[in-house]
Amino acid sequence: MNKSDLQFLPISINVTGKKILMIGGGKVASHKAEIMARFVTNVTVIAPEISDKIRTLPFEIIEKEYESSDLDGYFLVYVVTDNHELNRKIKQDCEERGILASVCDAPLLCDFVSPAIHKEEHITVSVGSNAQNVYQSVDIRNQIRELFENGTIKIKE
Repeated sequence: MNKSDLQFLPISINVTGKKILMIGGGKVASHKAEIMARFVTNVTVIAPEISDKIRTLPFEIIEKEYESSDLDGYFLVYVVTDNHELNRKIKQDCEERGILASVCDAPLLCDFVSPAIHKEEHITVSVGSNAQNVYQSVDIRNQIRELFENGTIKIKE
């Protein structure tokens, strides 16, 4: 399968009361965690080293190496380590447990991908590229943000 063969369904998932796991604690994990913190706090981060940025977020932090039993009880998993072999192992472990996983920078391994988002009050606008071109999605999201900021788009009560 090629990246161009992928088909992602744009949906919003109810994660109320559900546990989310992020495996990885570096730069990429920090970026993903900052975005997630705008929406949820029910996230546990597992990594042998955790960035200072992640430590400021309202997440549970567990400093340790990954073990497959770490997945027990989780609904969604974000795999954001810089070890491609480990990422594949985690994805396989998730599949065996029926857990949806997103493997950062590896669309072919992802059950879901995160779109570029803009959140304004209770409205969230997301722009996805079907895992084809994240930079294009970000550019369009930024254009949408500008429309909110300059008043072209308004949220009406």
